[in-house]
Amino acid sequence: MTRSGALVFVIDDDRSMRKGVVRWLESVGYESEAFESAADFLARLPHDGPCCAIVDVQMPGMDGVSLQETLIKRRREEQLIFLTGHGNVPMCARVMKAGAVDFLQKPFTSEELSKVVERALARSLEQRRRATERDDARRLLESLTPREFEVMQLLLTGMLNKQVAGELGTAERTIKAHRGRVMRKLGVTSLPDLLRLAQRAGVPSRDMVLN
Repeated sequence: MTRSGALVFVIDDDRSMRKGVVRWLESVGYESEAFESAADFLARLPHDGPCCAIVDVQMPGMDGVSLQETLIKRRREEQLIFLTGHGNVPMCARVMKAGAVDFLQKPFTSEELSKVVERALARSLEQRRRATERDDARRLLESLTPREFEVMQLLLTGMLNKQVAGELGTAERTIKAHRGRVMRKLGVTSLPDLLRLAQRAGVPSRDMVLN
């Protein structure tokens, strides 16, 4: 993947480890920033491009696992790579289940770190791509009136125009008119295209809304 705009954070209270990782990152063309503590990192504004954080598990104050939990609560999207000097299978399973990219045990090789950083940034890039598609789709849906949105949801259940009209207590020709406006506003020409757009936007089904 391209490294343009990508940023790798290094969070470790061990000064020599921080300097070593940063030196390696710079030698292979990555832009990086180093932090002595999780609190220092959290005080920084989120990066607006692909990014990942190489995080020591055991640090004074907020440790790596607590940092991960905080980022999740704040809906931050940094991809995390954990480092540890002590193998801990339950902890590894816990952070991986919560979305960590990998869990490397010290000492690790530059090849191991290179592979996991590439994977983390690729995941971050894909995450940002999906977020952009979601936001674009939601902006389109915001152009619909409440009635048009309701008609769209019923159409996505597979109902025919006549069935939608019966559900909403209106004439079939009225539903056809709503359907036409929905398609034009959203720039789609078929129900499968409409379904894909709704899925990108994360629109729940009508059944979920009613329940």
